[in-house]
Amino acid sequence: MPPSLPSRRGVLGGLGALAVAGSFGLAAAGNGASALTSDADVRVRYWNLFSGGDGANMIAMLDAFRRAEPAIDVKDSTLQWGNPFYTKLAMAAAGNRAPDLGVMHLGRVTGFSPGRLLDPWDMDLLAKYGVNEADFNPALWKRAVVDGTLYALPLDIHVQLCYYRKDVLKKAGLLGDDGRMVPVTSTDEWFDVLKEARRATKKGLQTIGLWHSDQNFQWWFFVAFYTQLGGTWFNADNTETTFDVDKATQVLEFLRRHITDGYANPGYGGTAGAEQFLNGSPFAWEGNWSVPVFSGAKVEYGATPLPPVFGRQATHAESHSFVLPHRSDRGGPANEGAHQLAAYVVKHALQWAAGGHIPAYTPTLSTPAYQKLEPQHEYASAMDHQATEPKVWFAGSTGILAQEVGALVVSSTTGSAKPDVVAGRMRRQLARLLAMKNPMDGRTAAQGGAVA
Repeated sequence: MPPSLPSRRGVLGGLGALAVAGSFGLAAAGNGASALTSDADVRVRYWNLFSGGDGANMIAMLDAFRRAEPAIDVKDSTLQWGNPFYTKLAMAAAGNRAPDLGVMHLGRVTGFSPGRLLDPWDMDLLAKYGVNEADFNPALWKRAVVDGTLYALPLDIHVQLCYYRKDVLKKAGLLGDDGRMVPVTSTDEWFDVLKEARRATKKGLQTIGLWHSDQNFQWWFFVAFYTQLGGTWFNADNTETTFDVDKATQVLEFLRRHITDGYANPGYGGTAGAEQFLNGSPFAWEGNWSVPVFSGAKVEYGATPLPPVFGRQATHAESHSFVLPHRSDRGGPANEGAHQLAAYVVKHALQWAAGGHIPAYTPTLSTPAYQKLEPQHEYASAMDHQATEPKVWFAGSTGILAQEVGALVVSSTTGSAKPDVVAGRMRRQLARLLAMKNPMDGRTAAQGGAVA
């Protein structure tokens, strides 16, 4: 039997109950607790949401920084992943109790009231510590800029991938001479691949696991394939929706077909796809954070961005980024220490890449050490083909958009509603969300209101 494979959300959510009590426990596993008694010249308080393998990798990077910069003490605290983290960060910033440095999913930055709850980065300080705009993918950097000002410093992109079993695909004649999955450029080719792979699959296993009942994953997959079709969301000033119902219907029909044609088992909704992959299922669509799990199981596998079935490469991408939560006393040695710490971690992200994430600092991607990482090097091209959520206040990881519109995608994929009907509902929901006021624009967060 393979090891149990809870989802990233399940793992982090399950750890959530321990996260607050263990906020200082993970830090203490490194040297974080020493900040309370240290004689260092500068103390930097840093909040993050990294648990599990990500947490261990972050601690290793922080400890390396501590060794390199003993004059700076880092007091790191790990808080509960998802909305609880964002709520606490917003309340701390609104109440002038924020840490010197924080982490945020890049898609959340626009809704986090940049300029009120987030302070801008000092470009001169970043340059002083060796970080410049030219070191980042232009599209990624652009997402971190709001109204011409940098409010986030990207650490990585994390993407949705098509994992494949090399042994099964070789048996099915679907493995190229380079040891990688044969290219796919259309929906017909993709389903032909699934058909051949199914013939080579052991009995009792589904052909592909694609989280068909999970609103976040289904939303991420939809974003990827809708982007492949050139679909848009809103006009330039975000006053009207431009969502294309016909293109959305194509994507929804494509996702639904995996179940109707028998490639995904309707009885499975989530982690069974990963478990079956370890048992010999040919394919699994999972986030890049599954790399350590599959590699640890000694499975002969590869991972590529989601197949360009609509003729254009694009796979869903989010980004962990460093932010400066608002402080009325922002400045001085602690602020410079925050810039120095963030720059160091961004520039030394090879450890982070071991967890499957693609480093945002592009010089890392060309190093011999990164190019030896497999399958990470295989899907590094996703940096140039990012399919991201629209840059609106209600977007971002586990945000309102995924919760409300993602649930509609699930209803189509699982067959409880027809794709064309769901596409119309998605457009209406997008228009409704666009008409809503961002609660973070006012003083709602300071008064304990909802956080996007």
